[in-house]
This record gives sequence, structure tokens and C-alpha cells, in this order.
Amino acid sequence: MAYRVNNIGLWLDEPEELLGQRAAEKLGVTRSDLASVRVVRSVLDARKKGSPRYIYTLEVELAPGRKAPRLPPDVSEAPPPPEVLPRVKEPEKLPLIIGTGPAGLFCALGLLERGVRSILLERGREVVTRRKDVAKLMRDGSLDPESNMNFGEGGAGAYTDGKLSTRINHPMVRKVIEAFARYGAPDHILIEGKPHIGSDLLPGAVAKLRDELIAGGCQVHFEQRVDDLLYRDGHIAGVKMADGRTLESDRVILAPGNSARELYERFAADGRVSVEAKPFALGFRAEHPQSLINGIQYGAAAKHSKLPPADYKLAENLDVDGEVRGVYSFCMCPGGIVVPTPTQEGLQCTNGMSNSRRNAKFANAGIVVSVSVADFEREGFRGPLAGLEFQRHWESAAYKLGGGRFYAPAQTIPDYLAGRVKKDPGDTSYRPGLAHTDLNQLFPERLTQSLKAALRTFDRKMRGFISDEGKLIGIESRTSSPVRITRGNDLQSVSMRGLYPAGEGCGYAGGIVSSAIDGLRIAEQIATELT
Repeated sequence: MAYRVNNIGLWLDEPEELLGQRAAEKLGVTRSDLASVRVVRSVLDARKKGSPRYIYTLEVELAPGRKAPRLPPDVSEAPPPPEVLPRVKEPEKLPLIIGTGPAGLFCALGLLERGVRSILLERGREVVTRRKDVAKLMRDGSLDPESNMNFGEGGAGAYTDGKLSTRINHPMVRKVIEAFARYGAPDHILIEGKPHIGSDLLPGAVAKLRDELIAGGCQVHFEQRVDDLLYRDGHIAGVKMADGRTLESDRVILAPGNSARELYERFAADGRVSVEAKPFALGFRAEHPQSLINGIQYGAAAKHSKLPPADYKLAENLDVDGEVRGVYSFCMCPGGIVVPTPTQEGLQCTNGMSNSRRNAKFANAGIVVSVSVADFEREGFRGPLAGLEFQRHWESAAYKLGGGRFYAPAQTIPDYLAGRVKKDPGDTSYRPGLAHTDLNQLFPERLTQSLKAALRTFDRKMRGFISDEGKLIGIESRTSSPVRITRGNDLQSVSMRGLYPAGEGCGYAGGIVSSAIDGLRIAEQIATELT
């Protein structure tokens, strides 16, 4: 009999050999009664400053003939392995998948597991070659609009951190993490409470996933931008490529990422694919020395060798002038760097990333405020693309404030709060570089006041967050898609049969894992239709 045993704690100086003994005590048996002990999950609990500990979930198997006399509330029988789903009949016309981010790749994987090959179309380059384009952008601000931090194999997440943590509770989460481990990501992601691959290792895993798809009969085409969709009697009929070619299919999975603005503009213009404006969030990247964050989060234990670089998660719902807004940290990168993420000249935006070792000298996170359709309308933006136009407006303003070449406007946190330009923001991880300026020139006043109120609240939770060592770097604006391609319960577009909007770009996910799960869900929906 195998059991799942939760809430086994170890202090930093205690050896892992104690895990089996503590699991046995919880089950009411002796250590010798356990035939095997396996760590399923490990989470760092740093709530008690100066005394962090790890909390484990174990899967233990009792020796033959042994049975636990009692099961405490945090012990249950181990879940059975997932069932293998049957193969279905492949359609005459293979499904077309637009985009090779997590949603597109995992949709192709899910279809292949059910016996259905697909054709993947990617406007950018394959993930390893793409690294050179990313490096050039970071080195001197030279942007390739078709291959950058957002466009290319692996999607935006491939070179912006590679975190596999997610807030959603879905049975497919485990499947996604196990898939990345199978394709070469470190095994420790299988047990970490906040699994992280790193931007140095994730591209290799993505490439191996693509190789498996090709070996299974899928086609993957790079530098092939889809410019439009083909329609016939209210049903999808295929796609039109930028070079004028057409590809026919009666099933198209739309997973282009949240920066595929040309496609969304085309849909809004011709009116055949239902598009609506969607709330998102924008703000800045906050950057601090990692040593400062370690000290704030870990206290006296900050230099302990068993502790990873500290992270943080901050959130507040604040009433500012009678309006309640959410302000929160986003995509926190311990030991990471701030990176430029534009897809067009003249527009400035940033994100964060960190390699697998998370050993850079700075920590960074987005500090963002939620914005709504009402906010778009106040600035004069209306219609299905109102959020996109609002987003583009502030990216343009940030570019001008930075002085061009993707220099990022930046300011120390105390100066931002005081509305002054006094102390230089100093050293930074951001390349091409910073432009010392007043960030109060960005965003409507109601958003600025919300951000400032939240920063003061965050400093009460993390004393030292507001300090001259902390800076804000502009701007963080692509937290999620500003549009949604509306779909029904069958995951198809409400206005176009056979079109399956997928992932973050179409408004249905937020991050690598949730996007991958959305792709898998669409694969299952199509398999069900083919059964």
C-alpha cells in the first residue's frame, strides 16, 4: 500500500534522512515498515524570519503485509497513475497550429499522443538560433521584429525566466512539468514547490520537444508568418501566409502569443472573428540587490548555504480616490536580469529572466497595477482593440522618455515616490542601459497614485523595499494579452467554427504552464470530436 504523506518539516540543519522516520511516526508504524520513501514536493517556508524550514510531501510504500493503523488528515492513499488515452482517427486535413509557444507545442504533443499529426507555423526562428537575436537586442538595442524575446520557438517564456510555477490547480499541471523533465529540464523541477528551469536550460528542452513532434510525423515550419485566416461559410478553411501561399485545413489552433498585434488588428478590421478588449496590468520592473532581498526575507539566516536566492510575492487591493485596484508583483526573478521585450521599433517594454542557477547580483519583479476597459475609455481608446491601443500608447511614451535605442527610463523608488529626479539609479542588470528620468510622466494619475500607495504598503511588509538601492525600470506592459478572442465551451471561436483560440495571446492563460495546459485541453477537445 502506498500513501501520500503531507506536511513533513525539516529545519535547515536537519538531514533529509529524517524524512522517512517522521513519515513513519505520522503513519503509526516503524521506519523498518517503510519499503520506500520518495519526495514528491518540497516547499521553502520562510514565514518565520531567521528560521526558515522546508516542508515536504512524501510518497511512501509499506512493506508487504503491513498496513497503517491510522491515517491522519494530511495522509491519503497515493493517487493511481494517469490512464493512457486511446488513439483516434486522424482527419484528412491535418490541424494547423499558429505559434510554437507552450500552447502550440503542447497542443501538438497532446494531439500526437492521440494519433493526430499537425502542422506548426512559427513566424520567428528556432529556439537556439533565436538566442543570437535576443543577445543582439540586449547588447546594442538592435531589434529583429520577427525574432526577439516574444517571437520565435518557445514563445515569450523561453527567454524570460522559464518559471513553471502556476496559480491554477489542474490535473494537467503535473503532466506539463513531467514533460519538461523528460525533454531535459533538471529533475528537481519534479519536486520543487516553485519549479524553475531557467532561460539557459529551457531552450534545450523546447528543442527536444520539437524533435519528438517531428519524429512523430508533425511538421514544424519556422520564419513562416501567418497574415490572415481563410473562411468558408462561417467555418475556418485555412491560413494565408505572408509570402502569399495558402494552407488549407478545417481546424486551426490560434496560439500566436500576446504580441501578435497584426493578427488581432486584422480580426478587428474584418469582423469575422470575435474579438473583445480585455483587462490586463502594467507598471514597472523593480530591481534590488539580491543580497538586500535575502536579508529582508530570511533575516539572520540569509547566508545559510541551503537557502536559494530569496523571492517575494506581494499583492494589495487598494482604494484610491474611491476606486479599488489590484497592485501586485509579477514574474519575480531572484538572481536575474531585466530584459528588453519590444516587438516594434519605437515601443519600450521590459520583462525579467534568470538562469537556472539564479546567481546574478540583482533581483527583479514587475510591480504592476490592474487596468480595465473603463481606464482605456478614459484615455480615449474604445472598441475591441482599446486595450492594445492603451498598451501601445504607454510603450511609445516610455520609449521617448528613455531617449531611444530601447534605453529604459528609470528612477530610484524614493525619488519616484517623492516626484523628484535626484539620485542616479546606479548599477543595473538591464542592457542596453538606463535613462535617468522622472517616471511620474508615465501613466494616468490614478494609476500612479495606486502604484505609489502599494509601494508604501509593500515596504511595511518588506522593510527596506523602499530604499535608494531599489529602482524602477520602465515599463512592464505585456503581463497578459490586452485582447481576448472569444470562444465557447467547445473551445472554438464563437464566430468561426474550426478556429480554436489558445494560450496567453488569445486571453486564456498567463504563463508557461497555464498556456501549455490550454493547448492540451484543445488537443483533447479535438480528439473528442474525432472519436
